Amino acid sequence: MPAPWTTAGLTTVAMIAFAANSLLCRAALDGGHADAATFTALRLLGGAVALGVLARIRRAPAPPSRFAWGSAVTLFAYAAGFSLAYRRIPAGTGALLLFAAVQLTMIGAGLVRGERPRPLEGVGLALSLAGLIVLTRPGLARPDLPGAGIMLVAGAAWGYYSLRGRAHGDAVAVNAASFARALPLSLAAGAAAALLGIAHLSPTGVGLALASGGIASGLGYAVWYAALRGLTATQAAIVQLSAPPLAAAGAVVFLDESFSPRLLMASVLILGGIALAIAGHRH
Repeated sequence: MPAPWTTAGLTTVAMIAFAANSLLCRAALDGGHADAATFTALRLLGGAVALGVLARIRRAPAPPSRFAWGSAVTLFAYAAGFSLAYRRIPAGTGALLLFAAVQLTMIGAGLVRGERPRPLEGVGLALSLAGLIVLTRPGLARPDLPGAGIMLVAGAAWGYYSLRGRAHGDAVAVNAASFARALPLSLAAGAAAALLGIAHLSPTGVGLALASGGIASGLGYAVWYAALRGLTATQAAIVQLSAPPLAAAGAVVFLDESFSPRLLMASVLILGGIALAIAGHRH
């Protein structure tokens, strides 16, 4: 087990990387540097290369091909939805919706398997759902509903992808295989965008997409897996609550986005509710 200060440092880097994914995607798409399909293809390419190199260095056994292809479809659904949503909603809002959908999907999977929800867990889930209602109810500060819906679907796909990979060998090797197999799907989507005349890409867009895939995704996941060796399951779940606030703060500083009272209230309800649900579930 790594030293506490090492775990803290690795965890901090990983959370910054996860938040950076939202900022890089939003900067590329909202800035007109890339279309969603091309950004997704380059992001998955960068992640596949970075994770493939790490998996080779570790000499980790590859997962079964059938399993990897199933995960690749789910990964592509997440990555494509992530990019499409960020054409329509701010980075802070998107990160909050994504994180909420991921955690609620993973907690909900346990309930579907027959786990009885504990009182604290039920209260936490109710608060989180109330936060989603607050965020999406009609009003001037409401996010674009199609964009919010797409991000929720992307988060659910990522949650399912995480559940699939949790019990299958080396995490870096599993992700490397999934990223590599998701590439043909993303290239087909990119080709369709080109045929429809909506594909566009600038040198800045290339840099942002590869940074998102190779650094924030590929290397970010590797750092996170290293940090997990020094964290309990509850600590690992709760520390991820820092990713949406980091993304929102970064969006204000780097992308000149606003942080509305509605987003603040929804963040408190959603993240606080998920923290309660995680604590109740673990106990």
